[in-house]
Amino acid sequence: MQKIAFVIPPFVQILDLAGPVQVFTEARFYGFEVDLEFYSIEETSVSASGLPIGNISHFSKAQLANRDYIFVPGMDFQYVTSAAFKSQHAFFTWLKQNAHKGTFICSVCNGAFALGYAGLLKNTECTTHWRRVEALQQTFPDAKVLTDILFKKSNNIYTSAGITAGIDLALAILEELKGALFTHKVARGLVVYHRRSQHHSQQSVYLDYRNHINPNIHIVQDHLIEHIAEENSIESLACMVGMSPRNLSRVFKEKTGTTIHEYLTLLRLELAKTMLNNPNYTMEYIASKCGFKTARQLQRILKNNHTLS
Repeated sequence: MQKIAFVIPPFVQILDLAGPVQVFTEARFYGFEVDLEFYSIEETSVSASGLPIGNISHFSKAQLANRDYIFVPGMDFQYVTSAAFKSQHAFFTWLKQNAHKGTFICSVCNGAFALGYAGLLKNTECTTHWRRVEALQQTFPDAKVLTDILFKKSNNIYTSAGITAGIDLALAILEELKGALFTHKVARGLVVYHRRSQHHSQQSVYLDYRNHINPNIHIVQDHLIEHIAEENSIESLACMVGMSPRNLSRVFKEKTGTTIHEYLTLLRLELAKTMLNNPNYTMEYIASKCGFKTARQLQRILKNNHTLS
């Protein structure tokens, strides 16, 4: 039976660990046959939030085979930069040995630094939490660190951004193993309705363009998010906030750095990319829910957006 081994390092970030674990636990509920195993780096550990973690088998006891998985979750960054972490030579050697025999090595957040010290990021496209991208690149100059993506697969090395991106990575791996429809069931069981792919940005269009305090523009932005499939004419939006169409257009661009039309298109594209992860949705259905006139229009905009990115 296939195994997925989770390594619990000192000062582990709990959600980095718990998120992927819960994905595969839920998958077992739906009939996925897999062994989940847990291993420690040191004899005893305390999480980054202070939660003590009991005695767990040492990683050297793991018996993993070709095409099994190892997950290394993120840790408190002070520990990652400490001499104590950098001196975990036996652990790094173990990761490298497993990678060379075909085991898939997966990191969440700054767990990527463990992969780097194991020599697994050389000439390899990878990522980490956006706060640590620069530090990862400086520490491992031979790595090809990608910014602003949720996760990246490079051969048998998977790296993901921080915190909840570990859930996205685990769902993507599950889809490779069991298919899109099965993974959709698991995501629904987890109440994760917005499955994200490696093409999604770490930033969010729902939060971007909000670095201003103009209440009228916030109202317009909220309305566009909540009524994304509607026509949303400039006249109706202006009437809603008591401004002239011309003044609204001017102030919106001044405060957000983009036009109303461009902003709405970005919202619609983000929703479309999310809905494309659902195997039950046709292109026509997605287009209608996102406010595009036809599936052909959506496909054209997606293609142009991909080319630009």
